[in-house]
Amino acid sequence: MPVTQDYYELLGVPRGSDIKDIKKAYRKLARKYHPDVNPGDKDAERKFKEIGEAYDVLSDAKKREMYDRFGRAAFEQGYQPGGAGAGAGATRGGFGGGFNPEDFQDAGGGQYGGQYQDIFEDLFGAREARGGPMRGQDSTSTMEVSLEDALFGTTAQLSLKREVYCPVCGGSGDDPGSNPTTCPECKGTGKVKGARSIFTMTQQCPRCKGAGKISDPCRNCGGRGHISKTEQLSVKIPPGVDNGSKVRLAGMGGPGVAGGPPGDLYIITRVRPHTFFERRGDNLYCEIPITISEAALGAKIDVPTKDGIVTMTIPAGTQCAQEFRLRGKGVPHLGGTGAGDQYVRVKIAVPVSLPEQAKQLLKDLDRLVPQDPRAGISFRGFRRRGTA
Repeated sequence: MPVTQDYYELLGVPRGSDIKDIKKAYRKLARKYHPDVNPGDKDAERKFKEIGEAYDVLSDAKKREMYDRFGRAAFEQGYQPGGAGAGAGATRGGFGGGFNPEDFQDAGGGQYGGQYQDIFEDLFGAREARGGPMRGQDSTSTMEVSLEDALFGTTAQLSLKREVYCPVCGGSGDDPGSNPTTCPECKGTGKVKGARSIFTMTQQCPRCKGAGKISDPCRNCGGRGHISKTEQLSVKIPPGVDNGSKVRLAGMGGPGVAGGPPGDLYIITRVRPHTFFERRGDNLYCEIPITISEAALGAKIDVPTKDGIVTMTIPAGTQCAQEFRLRGKGVPHLGGTGAGDQYVRVKIAVPVSLPEQAKQLLKDLDRLVPQDPRAGISFRGFRRRGTA
């Protein structure tokens, strides 16, 4: 399906933008809609092709000039703004026939050449073909904490098994005493051609890891360059964490490549339910029972909070399930100042067994204070009548 939206709108840049802004906008969108990031998503695939078409035109000075003057019609077959053949000549180079992933094969040359090389190397990792150091992958681990730990913060201990550089070979994977020879796979170039998603690009040689030479594998790590190690880590959990909060441990992720730095480890927290408090965002909720006389006459009652017991006033005439707010008694705001609130819902506790004298007092109360609590309820609209 041909692109109908304006190319500038597709990339989210104003007309007159320089090539740096256009390239920056394209990089951002290409990362978002790339098929590897959205497997099986047809809408994302379509969007990816559309922004590729827009970038192809706006990143080329001649095509952009034609587009600014004549719009997309300049790249449709048969359109001849300045003479015969103008439209036909622009069709292939201007995506008049639609976005074709094969046009990006061998990004070092071919039809588009270096125009896309740096972009796709940055986006999809092809820079590893150069054999330089690469940062290790980030990793995640889940940690369960109590509500108390989420309220006040804590330092927890975590036993973590992770990959680290081999101390013998220093991460190279080569035996320190071996003599390097030319890699037969890449003939010493450090690069091979291989498929990556819908593109074919030059990649790092998997045998020599881009070095161009091979050595005997390290006897300690078997040539992997890293070994498994179990470590005891102290993880500082800040106040205010919730389910899904991330705590970053710099440099504790996967090992780097060719001397690159390790990635980071992200601890994802999960807060256990509490027996008394219910958490909703940064607010806490609880239920407190009160007597009939406390509800009717008013009272001062003790209420548990995160900061200890506080005295709360129950006004006369309080109804069942009525809520009261205690400001600032909730969960601290993560990474900020202040805290949420605590909401106290009262529940009127009705005695189960009453002596005769108490029953008579209640009857006297009904006589002295007559009321019909169901007077405002309408029963109209029901055809059948009966008793429960």
